[in-house]
Amino acid sequence: MTWRSFVLRICILIVLLCCIYLAGRQGIAAWYFRKHTPEGIEAAIRWDPANAQYYDALGTLKHFYEDKGDPQEIVHLYQTATQLSPFDAHYWADLGAAYEWAGRREEALRAFQRAQQLFPHSPEINWRLANFYIRARDVPAGLRALREVLAGESVPRRDVFALATNATTDTRAVLDGMLPTRAPFYLDYLDFLAETNRLEGAEIVWARLLELNLPFELRRSFPYLDSLIQRHETAALVESWSALAKRFPDQIHLPAPAGNLVTNGSFEFEILDGGLDWRAAPIEGAVVSVDSVEAYDGVRSLRIDFDGTQNLDYWHVYQYVPAAPGTQYRFSGYMRVKGITTDSGPRFQIYDAYDMAKLFLSSENMVGASSWSERHFTFKTGPDTRLLVVRLARPASHKFDNHVAGTVWIDHITLEPTQ
Repeated sequence: MTWRSFVLRICILIVLLCCIYLAGRQGIAAWYFRKHTPEGIEAAIRWDPANAQYYDALGTLKHFYEDKGDPQEIVHLYQTATQLSPFDAHYWADLGAAYEWAGRREEALRAFQRAQQLFPHSPEINWRLANFYIRARDVPAGLRALREVLAGESVPRRDVFALATNATTDTRAVLDGMLPTRAPFYLDYLDFLAETNRLEGAEIVWARLLELNLPFELRRSFPYLDSLIQRHETAALVESWSALAKRFPDQIHLPAPAGNLVTNGSFEFEILDGGLDWRAAPIEGAVVSVDSVEAYDGVRSLRIDFDGTQNLDYWHVYQYVPAAPGTQYRFSGYMRVKGITTDSGPRFQIYDAYDMAKLFLSSENMVGASSWSERHFTFKTGPDTRLLVVRLARPASHKFDNHVAGTVWIDHITLEPTQ
């Protein structure tokens, strides 16, 4: 027993010394690795040659930071990493990139596909694979990989959309091959296409969104409607607004009677701040609210309080209204004011949304205090006018005492064709 105990103790001591030796080598290697230089990583490999991470890191440094790196040397480094750690998808993806850089495209494809097999839903792996496919002009495969990227949510969606639209101008192919069938993806892609002036593609995405009846909030559609306004696409704007009114009947209340073109002209419903409804842009010196006590028609009116601290050039309550060219119209709106100071008071204005020189009308302004008073005028649109702006305005005063204070209420606003 004494002899056996002695041998056992010697074995344990040898194992312990080996562990200490290996741990020491690994510690020294880790110290060199933290230098993040090619020389440091090469030293780390000499001390710990079985660590796949070191070969991969050295390959990356040589690949991206050396002006004249040897492609075959870099391939060999990544190959060693995959041999030492064959189930690490990122090493296989790095090897695929190295193969591609070395002009070995078939081997690159196999390496990338191996990486995807090991980590099929990784956004990073699929992003690299998608870029490879698209560089290889295999757009359908690239779009399928990008679908996984979008689902992973780690790569900015705009970057994904940019890669897809640079790869193909076929919006339907992008919808079918890449976009998950969920409204947030469709709406973000819609915004991207509108912002990058790809309006034809945006119209395809919009039509598909409505066709699939995907649930979304009404306000998420407003950027697309604004893009139609900015690009003078009034026919598409009217059609889209009509489709939204059918889908959101509790939020969009089309004018009644049908002859009135102004939406929510008596402010009985929520102001939507977009589309073809009223917009009330915030500005320092004025507060917009709905008044349920003071009204000319119904039970509500719109109220604007000026706090007397600014000489406001105010135009921030307005609505876009589609119109027909060469048509006679009658505008009517009711206004009440209280304590409005300065010589420049609130008034109604109507003008061509794209060129005020073609059409601009303004009612008489109101100052001081008054009861409800109608302001109206008739006009005829020109041959090119298809979109109007109806707004409450208060131009800046040129007097010395020019800070505007007081309250104005507006209600029962109509715009109707008379012929």
